[in-house]
Amino acid sequence: MTAVPGEFGLIYKHFRPLAGPGGLDLGDDAAVFTPAPGRDLVVAADAMVAGVHFLPDDPPDLIARKLLRTNLSDLAAMGAAPLGYLLTVSVRRDTPEAWFAGFAAGLAADQAEYGLALLGGDTTSTPGPASLSLTILGSAVSGTALRRTGARPGDEVWVSGTIGDGALGLLAATGQLDDATGFLAGRYRLPQPRVALGLRLAGIATAAMDVSDGLVQDLGHLCRGGGVSAVIEAALVPLSPAAAAAVAAAPGLLERCLCGGDDYELLLAVPAARAAALRAAAAACGVAVTRIGRFAAGASEVTVHGPDGAALPLASGGWSHFA
Repeated sequence: MTAVPGEFGLIYKHFRPLAGPGGLDLGDDAAVFTPAPGRDLVVAADAMVAGVHFLPDDPPDLIARKLLRTNLSDLAAMGAAPLGYLLTVSVRRDTPEAWFAGFAAGLAADQAEYGLALLGGDTTSTPGPASLSLTILGSAVSGTALRRTGARPGDEVWVSGTIGDGALGLLAATGQLDDATGFLAGRYRLPQPRVALGLRLAGIATAAMDVSDGLVQDLGHLCRGGGVSAVIEAALVPLSPAAAAAVAAAPGLLERCLCGGDDYELLLAVPAARAAALRAAAAACGVAVTRIGRFAAGASEVTVHGPDGAALPLASGGWSHFA
């Protein structure tokens, strides 16, 4: 077979093996996809830029996996099962082929783990930093997709996993925080999307989203969606042993844990009567869940109480690209 030149050669060599049936072997202008009867199509998109969402010298397989996993986290927050994705890769013209090979290997690993396939996309060159975009498709039983708009006064605030690892992990990955085990940097580079838990939340959670821009800021989104306020107890927010040790050594890092983002854990509104069902669902997935506060009537604001019961002053509610 005649060798295919340029970008098409890269696509055929590294990305075509990742394509699923809907991707038509990456040989056409678009994918063809039909959701199963009785299911709603759920679509999300996220972009990552070198120097903003990942470090330029991060391994390409981990960059690919983080890109896919941040999108999988959006599906988890909607209670949707992953189906496939579209991918756009814009990198410098002199990017070595070994980078593409590593990037594709990372995608292949997570496709196998999470059960989805590439549907298509685009590959371009850019004079600027690497820019990556992924649009993910999933499905949920019709009418059951979780929203940000359902929290009601009296619902409890719950989170999965631990909070703050991603924000502290960025400090560790850039040499600003000791991380002897590499745990924190690993959590920054490779999130753990809670897809299995998300699929079990229908009929349990009244509202959900993932924690990407900071716990406090993202909780504010749930408050505005439901027209409610929320109070959380800083002492209840679950920290990993590594994060807890860092905060113990430098208490000012607590605010970074609460507001820093990059956790990709689930943030949930759950009626108290369904707490046992949530714990059972989480246990079935091997995921820890923690109640950290409660929603109440009032202005759509988030208050964080310290150990003494007083409100903690926070300099920043969370990450913003344009603030």
